[in-house]
Amino acid sequence: MNRMRIMQIGGAAVAMLALGGLGVRAQDRLKTMPAYEHYARAIQDLNGAMSSYRSSGVSGVVWTDDGKAVGYTKAGKSYRYDLTTHQTTPVDEPIKGVGQIGGGGRRRGGGGGAPERGRQFASAISPDGKLKAFYKDSNLWLSDGDDANPVQITVDGSKAARIKYATASWVYGEELEQRTAMWWSPDSRRVAFYRFDESKVPDYYLAMHTLQTQDTLDAEAYPKAGAPNPISDILIYDTQTKTSQTIDGRDGKPFADATVGHYLYGVEWSPDGKELLLHRTNRKQDIMEFAACDPVTGKCRMIVRETWPASWTENLPTMQFLSDGKRFLWVSERTGFRNLYLYDLSGKLLAPLTEHPFEVVSIVRADETGGAVFYMARDGDNPYKLQLHRVGLDGKGDARLTDPAFTHRVLFAPDGKTFLDVAESHDAPVATRLMDSNGKLLETLGQASDAALKAKGFTPGEVFTYKSADGKSNCYGLLFKPSNFDPNKKYPMIVSVYAGPGVGAMIRENFAVPNSMTELGFLVAEFDGRGQEGQGKAFKDALYRNHGRPEIDDQAAGVKYLRQRPYVDGANVGIFGTSYGGYASIMCLLRYPDVFKAASASSSVTDWRNYDSIYTERFMGMPDDNKAGYEFGSAMTHAADLKGRLLLYYGTADNNVHPANTYQLIQALSRAGKGYDLQIGPDQEHTGVNFARMMEFFMDSLVLKPTGGLTAQ
Repeated sequence: MNRMRIMQIGGAAVAMLALGGLGVRAQDRLKTMPAYEHYARAIQDLNGAMSSYRSSGVSGVVWTDDGKAVGYTKAGKSYRYDLTTHQTTPVDEPIKGVGQIGGGGRRRGGGGGAPERGRQFASAISPDGKLKAFYKDSNLWLSDGDDANPVQITVDGSKAARIKYATASWVYGEELEQRTAMWWSPDSRRVAFYRFDESKVPDYYLAMHTLQTQDTLDAEAYPKAGAPNPISDILIYDTQTKTSQTIDGRDGKPFADATVGHYLYGVEWSPDGKELLLHRTNRKQDIMEFAACDPVTGKCRMIVRETWPASWTENLPTMQFLSDGKRFLWVSERTGFRNLYLYDLSGKLLAPLTEHPFEVVSIVRADETGGAVFYMARDGDNPYKLQLHRVGLDGKGDARLTDPAFTHRVLFAPDGKTFLDVAESHDAPVATRLMDSNGKLLETLGQASDAALKAKGFTPGEVFTYKSADGKSNCYGLLFKPSNFDPNKKYPMIVSVYAGPGVGAMIRENFAVPNSMTELGFLVAEFDGRGQEGQGKAFKDALYRNHGRPEIDDQAAGVKYLRQRPYVDGANVGIFGTSYGGYASIMCLLRYPDVFKAASASSSVTDWRNYDSIYTERFMGMPDDNKAGYEFGSAMTHAADLKGRLLLYYGTADNNVHPANTYQLIQALSRAGKGYDLQIGPDQEHTGVNFARMMEFFMDSLVLKPTGGLTAQ
């Protein structure tokens, strides 16, 4: 469930979904319901207005001519802006250039692209292109770069023994972002690779190809919370000596819950190729070490150690090497907020670069010649407005370079003297500007206009603040209204939710494109309560060992705040989400029947004992050590309290949040004599319910309000 916000429906994307493919044609009743004719017309208007909005600004912005010019597209035509002459000229074709708008720094989970969810790339080419390492039949093999002359390197890997090399256990790919399992040294002499022993890990079985005459069975070693974990080791094969060395990732200690090295991940070679770098944690994940290992002896040494006994440490901190390959920038939460530090590979802290009471988000550029680092941080008018900062490599002279009224995405020129700034906010359309390295405006390349949206009555979302349920924290929300909004009327409201820890916030300060769901006669709201990113470690730690309580309380607090407004129909509020959002939707309905009348929950965890070890234990601890927390956080504990309407959805091939979660809740509801609606996705994986089916459900529950329409399956 790492960083998952599955199918959060909103904006123009819904307009496209609702009118095509898996949209309203799949569910007939929506077309017969109140407001559908307005909805259909509004979607056409919205698509047209959004097309005008997009064409009014610039896109495809790149640096070209070594940073002496900028290429971009506007209204379907391509242009080149010359920094020397300050002239803009049309060109025949889009300009090819360099750069990507956004932040920098590396996460340690793997390379570009992506294999299937939870999986790793099955091969790796040596840097010189002469050799290829690949996974085959549970073992590591080597061949020439053109696949000739394959040789088996490991021999004891087998499905029967549940030993495998050159790949990883599913939970490593899902929760530790481990998409690679083989790593070549820069000189192409050595290849490091995983070994996993899954002999004690229970399998989970899924029926696959259920739409065929004969189905098949899929078995996956899936460690649930508290169950035995796979044992990971890392070996290094030397192509010259034809020998392998096992890395002592646990410093001679046994594989145990308390051992730092229970999890080994985030693997890569040092820039000079002399050491293998990795991350390692204990099972509780409140200690994380960044370590370097000798490829000859296998011995490891700690470089950076992060601890946070009150809850969990960040498993994959952002880092970036400087050009000497020895010093590196490191982002840590050790002060309670993400801040920036400068280390070298000896483990020496050279300088704390920032000491902010707000979050550093990403590293943008290291200007070693100028002795400075540029980075993004959350110190705009609110935590969602990201700002560009510059600080010296000695930690002095920190300065914000962008306007705090907007959130920013930036792209530096190759020489670092200028940068492109894409600035916007929830109610301010995108502006693309050229700035010097001190943040001075040089030229506005484009300013998007929302005139076409306003002409059709469409308005951006409204960002607002409210107090958390305990009254101690400021939380943020986002509210969307329909184009024909009348403040003298009352509107039912639908809440879009995720609410899980360790992911980006729901709220964004990007221009809040109108949400098409509103055109069916609803208000649509999002709330970022405790547990979300953006407001420091304490704000997140409220969820520790406590799932199903503070994040749910803060969703209810957001609704209670909004229903004070005269146009909010507080008696008719629904909520929907997928994955953790499905769980939150269920818990909101069960725990707050006076606030929520209906919930649509897709691919939902219903009991954290059903989910994987790494994610669940990081945030909930071990089940035996937190029995009360797991019990309270189980939807089955509260099933008898159901009063509103509940739509459940799951995919039969979901190998992430298993169908058993939904089955268990169905059983508890049935035993309590409670009704529910059920939608199944045959052979579907971790997905969300059909949009039109969900909207039918909310129309029935919040607008038409049938008296006896609950369907117990």
